[in-house]
Amino acid sequence: MVDKIFLSQVEIYKLRIPLIAPFITSLGRDDSAENIVVVIRTNAGISGFGECSPYMPINGESIETCFIVAQYFAKLLRGKNLLEIEDCIIAMDKFIYGNASIKSAFDMALYDIASQNASVPLYKFLGGENNKSIITDYTVSIGDPQKMAADALKIKEDRFPAIKVKLGTHGPTDVLRIKTIREAVGNEIPLRIDANQGWEVEEAIATLNALAPFAIQYCEEPISRWNFMELPRVKNASSIKIMADECCGDEHDAQRLIQLNACDLMNIKLGKSGGIFKALKMVRLAEAAKIHLQIGAFMESRLAMTAFAHFSLSSPIIQHFDFDTALMFKEDPINGGIVYEKNGTIHITNTAGLGATIEQSYLDKLEKIIV
Repeated sequence: MVDKIFLSQVEIYKLRIPLIAPFITSLGRDDSAENIVVVIRTNAGISGFGECSPYMPINGESIETCFIVAQYFAKLLRGKNLLEIEDCIIAMDKFIYGNASIKSAFDMALYDIASQNASVPLYKFLGGENNKSIITDYTVSIGDPQKMAADALKIKEDRFPAIKVKLGTHGPTDVLRIKTIREAVGNEIPLRIDANQGWEVEEAIATLNALAPFAIQYCEEPISRWNFMELPRVKNASSIKIMADECCGDEHDAQRLIQLNACDLMNIKLGKSGGIFKALKMVRLAEAAKIHLQIGAFMESRLAMTAFAHFSLSSPIIQHFDFDTALMFKEDPINGGIVYEKNGTIHITNTAGLGATIEQSYLDKLEKIIV
């Protein structure tokens, strides 16, 4: 183990992978994942891998903006000790506001380097233990109630532990969607719902209370993210637990929501927080407030999902896992990393670092730039 590591070059790749079926929410439709992979090569012979999946309606980034900003970061980090992760994060934040998605890819690569240098798996580098089951739910896209019910039944038959249902286009129709799904799958399997900011405040309250008889575990982001001051009212009026998502980006958002007593749970995504460094601060806040957490994802491949799984072992307060989108890809170019079982159970290896890479022969086919 060394105490200083410097980058020799940064490779930035555009990773585009079609989905098996369209993924549809109240915010829009995705037919493919459009991600950025960052590979930091170092003078120590260690390569760090990172990935992000920018999503314009939530983090205001695209594959094109991330590709450009990544080139700035590659130049910015030249000459810096990459093991001083906090200094690297501060430098990126000072250089440009926002851009949490591409920052998370660099953050991930830095943690991969640091944990490889320490010769421990990433989860152990983060202070965690591989001592709990990580089982992802699986998501039903929003659409026709009968189609959603058929999709939900397939998820149940595949033995996933919970079904996540996208809602948020029209309250009464959303109630019909859940009623139809419950009739198809029965009452045993948990249902989780995600409105993706789709309801107005009064609509959210009415819809949530109308959904109460259907045994919903929790609802993610019922109202617009900017309207977080109304979230406590929704929470207090709802018999269904409220999980903050889009309005809970980084540690400052988490602190504000806790002070407002605005939610029962929070959903951390590294693509919102800017990466592991800030997400760990969110975990510490949640631990102090005794608020349970979900670790979620955008449309990342199994590369980033591996980082999310490692991160999930960093605290017992993290109890829910939404890592299904990598299972929706038509191809999987990742070597190593987490392994999905049929029922959504995720296994993490004890390889040093992230333990997930992409073959150079595959990367060479992608649009790229080397800095």
